[in-house]
Amino acid sequence: MISKKVIFTGRVQGVGFRYATKQLALGFEVVGTVKNLNDGTVELRIQGEAEEVDEFITEISEESDLAGFIKEIAISEIPMFEANGFSITS
Repeated sequence: MISKKVIFTGRVQGVGFRYATKQLALGFEVVGTVKNLNDGTVELRIQGEAEEVDEFITEISEESDLAGFIKEIAISEIPMFEANGFSITS
């Protein structure tokens, strides 16, 4: 199991990014949260088996309709966290 934090920069707020991310998460064995940050970025905290986490991030950033809104991605490993499913937080 691994945990990662991903910061998406670009036109990622006001375009349904968080809701689409939550829908995409249903197709993967991952748990976590997605939220808008005050600086206009979106933060994804994701946890699961390494392959699932990496495939989910690739799906968002390269293969989904969301990819066109993303300008930059910053990924860092974070400590494991408590999560039940995948949710949008504020």
